[in-house]
Amino acid sequence: MPSNLPTPNRLSPGLYVVATPIGNLADITLRALDVLARADVIAAEDTRHSRRLLAAHHITNQLVAYHEHNEIRRAPELIERLDQGGAVALITDAGTPMVSDPGYRLVQAAAQRRIQIIPIPGASAAVAAMSVSGLPTDQFTFIGFPARKKAKRMAQLRMLAQVPHPLIFYQSPQRLTLFIQELMEACGDRRAVLGREMTKQYEEFVRGPLSHIQAQLGQRKSIKGECTLIVDGAPAAPANDSATNEELLELAISEALAAGGSVNDIAKALAERFDLNKPLIYRKVLAMKASRRQR
Repeated sequence: MPSNLPTPNRLSPGLYVVATPIGNLADITLRALDVLARADVIAAEDTRHSRRLLAAHHITNQLVAYHEHNEIRRAPELIERLDQGGAVALITDAGTPMVSDPGYRLVQAAAQRRIQIIPIPGASAAVAAMSVSGLPTDQFTFIGFPARKKAKRMAQLRMLAQVPHPLIFYQSPQRLTLFIQELMEACGDRRAVLGREMTKQYEEFVRGPLSHIQAQLGQRKSIKGECTLIVDGAPAAPANDSATNEELLELAISEALAAGGSVNDIAKALAERFDLNKPLIYRKVLAMKASRRQR
């Protein structure tokens, strides 16, 4: 057994934040198995789901439910157990707790009471997808699940359209095609990678422009499984002098408005011509059009 594993006696008191597999039950660390086997109690997002994982590794330990609907009530109970010197393991249905999963209140309360908090690292869908995306990995922004309401979601996407590095989204299969359409409206037809059912039997990666991924999904009767979508960042500004480019862009917009083109058509054409983000040009065209009216 590796020398860095705890000795077989009781775990030290504290809150253990334990990453579990995102699909394949073999994707769990030796240290995670050791902690789960020796913790006083395991707080699990879905006890039925977690029992399958524990049974696969012959772990029979006390499970309590800890999820978004009982988090406010359950957190104080677990904190009391920690105050009494207990060892509590926190897990979610898949991956690393707190990454788009419940647990924030418990960890925050434990930190405020100076209770030891121990991370047990492991699987994460966002990092797994990013590692095989083929997109730049020196920086990326994890978004998780986008806003549920369309107006708020579109505002969120328009803001993210200017981020220069890849964006990582989680999305349900039922909402995926509509969400890709919204992404194209806000960010343009960027390079992207869709990871579906990662580490499971029907693992799949679809790569290409967002329009290509949308077309591929549109040929299917249904989409199933957990989905992680990575979208490339905003394209870099041209290397030429920025002031000169700005002047050329404003001149092109002015000429297009004088010719009577629609705002959408002008933005689309100039985005391709100047290799710039369409939503950015769209807003500039609107502003210049409003300015012309006021003259």
